[in-house]
Amino acid sequence: MTNSIAIDGPAGAGKSTIAKLLAKELSYIYVDTGAMYRAMAIYFNENKVDPDDEAAVSKACENVNIDIEYKDGVQQVILNGTNVTHLLREEATGKMASKTSKYRAVRTKLVDLQRELARKNAVIMDGRDIGSVVLKDAFLKIFLTASSDARAKRRYDELIAKGEVADFEVIKKDIEDRDYQDSHREISPLKQAEDAVLVDSSNMTIEEVVAHIKNLIDQRKLF
Repeated sequence: MTNSIAIDGPAGAGKSTIAKLLAKELSYIYVDTGAMYRAMAIYFNENKVDPDDEAAVSKACENVNIDIEYKDGVQQVILNGTNVTHLLREEATGKMASKTSKYRAVRTKLVDLQRELARKNAVIMDGRDIGSVVLKDAFLKIFLTASSDARAKRRYDELIAKGEVADFEVIKKDIEDRDYQDSHREISPLKQAEDAVLVDSSNMTIEEVVAHIKNLIDQRKLF
């Protein structure tokens, strides 16, 4: 996992956007951890696993293998040898993922699979606990954050651009509530790893954040 890059941070900090751009520029594999939870959900649905039966869900996890490949620059999610990318966004998949992602066995299984991906490939992974739990020995750990005002403004502008009605204060409150929940959850709470580099993007453009992290990577390679 020495070639891996971990990007953690609160909701709305731009982790996925930055991670995808970096992966493309550096020829790394971007690991979409959310897609992996959905792939697990597809297996549960296909095998009629009751999402309310934690024991059954835990048992089913033993039979799942998930890999990530890229074809023409587009991520493909492989479940037990079958490409299930086209099923990831189905409503049934989302519902099952929402119900089962809370179970410790699902979390443990996916962490193992994510680590295996990092052992086989140079990866960039983003989330809430990648540097602190999943990839503890990553080559570089970034804790990407921004003020709640900056994150709310980005989300507000995004919704307005789509022609949707938006309330800045409501969005900001939702973000602050999410921050509290993520940092106080029982399993793998959001926190900055001790050896992670803090990057505050409040007053930075996407391009500036990418350039800054690439510079951090170059500096790290010098030592």
